[in-house]
Amino acid sequence: MTPSAPRRRLLPLLGVGGGRSPKTCEYRCGNACFHPAPNKSDNAYFGDIFQGVLSRRTALKGAAVGAGASALGLAALSPAAAERGPNRPHPSPRPTFKSVQPNNLDQVSVPGGYDHHVIIRWGDPVLPGAPEFDFENQTGEAQAQQFGYNCDYVGFFTLDDDHGLLWVNHEYTNEGLMFAGYSGGGDADLEWIRVAMAAHGGSVVELERVYGTGQWKLVTEGARSFNRRITPDTPFRVAGPAAGHQLLRTEADPEGTRVLGTLNNCAGGMTPWGTILSGEENFHQYFVGAPATEANSRYGLRSGYSGRRWDRVDERFDLAKHPNEANRFGYIVEIDPHDPDSTPVKRTMLGRFKHEGANVNLTEDGRVAAYMGDDERFDYMYKFVSAKKFVEGSRKHNMTLLDTGTLYVARLEGNSPEEEIDGSGTLPSDGEFDGTGEWIPLCTDTESFVEGFSVAEVLIHTRLAADKVGPTKMDRPEDFEPSPATGKVYCALTNNSAREPGQADEPNPRGPNKYGHILEIIEDGADSAATTFTWNVPIVCGNPEDEDTYYAGYDKSKVMPISAPDNVAFDKQGNLWIATDGQPGSLGINDALHVVPMEGRFRGELKTFATVPFEAETCGPLITEDQKTVFLAPQHPGENGTVEAPTSVWPDGDFPRPSVVCAWHKGGRDIGT
Repeated sequence: MTPSAPRRRLLPLLGVGGGRSPKTCEYRCGNACFHPAPNKSDNAYFGDIFQGVLSRRTALKGAAVGAGASALGLAALSPAAAERGPNRPHPSPRPTFKSVQPNNLDQVSVPGGYDHHVIIRWGDPVLPGAPEFDFENQTGEAQAQQFGYNCDYVGFFTLDDDHGLLWVNHEYTNEGLMFAGYSGGGDADLEWIRVAMAAHGGSVVELERVYGTGQWKLVTEGARSFNRRITPDTPFRVAGPAAGHQLLRTEADPEGTRVLGTLNNCAGGMTPWGTILSGEENFHQYFVGAPATEANSRYGLRSGYSGRRWDRVDERFDLAKHPNEANRFGYIVEIDPHDPDSTPVKRTMLGRFKHEGANVNLTEDGRVAAYMGDDERFDYMYKFVSAKKFVEGSRKHNMTLLDTGTLYVARLEGNSPEEEIDGSGTLPSDGEFDGTGEWIPLCTDTESFVEGFSVAEVLIHTRLAADKVGPTKMDRPEDFEPSPATGKVYCALTNNSAREPGQADEPNPRGPNKYGHILEIIEDGADSAATTFTWNVPIVCGNPEDEDTYYAGYDKSKVMPISAPDNVAFDKQGNLWIATDGQPGSLGINDALHVVPMEGRFRGELKTFATVPFEAETCGPLITEDQKTVFLAPQHPGENGTVEAPTSVWPDGDFPRPSVVCAWHKGGRDIGT
């Protein structure tokens, strides 16, 4: 059947996750917000006991720091990275485009002087010989060769001036928008379940530049040698200290070293050696029949039936029969986009939790640091620092860096009197939410620092291990990103409507926190190997007309509204780009891609570069190294509709299709100008 014309509401229905819609809550995280937060540890909220107690000077010591990495190695960290070294370039002044205005339009909107192009859509052929998309007769076999469903993180590697490789996460599926008459996995056609399974994972596609501009398009049919689909049936190798542990062994994999597939891949990062790091997030929702254990409860695994019912076509998703299968998900996975025949790897040394993603920076002595958030209400921020150093040009060596080192979890201390942090978002008397923090070591690859946990147990039950050492409970820490201009590190705290006013603390100063905030971390010595840091909250999101918002002290009459910061990225000058996930429910406007300077007199002047279609989430984003292109990935457009009654018809005017978009300046200027 051909879907009918959209019937759109001006203001979307309010969801339960601080702004997400009911359909997002159902399909993306299995209605996690309808259940109590999994963190039931007795760790105090910061405001209860930590005010004035901790000292940066007595923080735990971790791995030793050394002297200077090369500017070349640092520049390889991301396509946005400019030259770096002891003398980093001064951050650029403000972006100069005129903001896109808030709206409820069913389209991608970009500033005047810019254009955009849809590169690839759900169902477009990826592999050579893949069939064309057939909405009414889709099969699992066809979907495994085509572009998957919801597209979240994007990574991009240039092959030469006019060719590159695009990686895209396929986070989850909205079956109600994929199949006419879908009412749940319990009675769904089994082929529908196979299609939904094959639409997860990720895609690698080769792109070519259009006429020397900032526009990119898919290469022709005969040039897809790099193209690849990763699905829940793709074999993965398990690496790191937990590989082979009894908690990872199953009947199908008695050695505990090979896993089929990756699930619910949310954000990610790119390594200096040219690979993708992709985070497995809400993996809990794909399993049924979980035994009632402390570990399963801490990860949100339940004994009942999930809405998807993948166990109907693959028994391993029934934990009553295969109790260890869920222990094999929740990791950072590493994919080599340059080798379509390579085996992806699950890096256990980076811990197991609901990974939003992992973004890397080089330490002063040339080791790798990876920053990670656990996207759950009241969960934690993590960092991994490798034992070995990055070696320029030695890919074989660098592919081992994430298997040995130290895993840390963060504890933060504010510097304001407790009574000044009352949950209202009112700034304390010193005019800023700020303080100090420490990275608490959980384990190295050979030694556990958590009593009662072996190294492998720390890495498989990371949440339980972290609960033991008293880290700070955060408001859904999602994407991390280091600035290429300053070395400061930024974390998006999306929201937490479950935080009560009495649970507010200086790092999470509102309760409830419906709109989210941005955290800025300055590692001691500007070194990512440091175990102590200072921090502040430069952006407290929401309607700038509201008293409980803050834009780094900038005039709030000159900024745009923002809510639910999710994914972040940098351009080479150090401007922070923020993609949102929840503005429709919290502010009544479409999600967007914003940009804000983080240094200089325009620090805090937040502008809106793009808005995405009705009921879509802004994903990506990524600014290319030459700063001529921004990639973004609107996912779940029209998420509250159905096949029979769609609320969006983006991008082609018939039915909603998650897609990847590139935007560029029509006059050839750098993005943001």
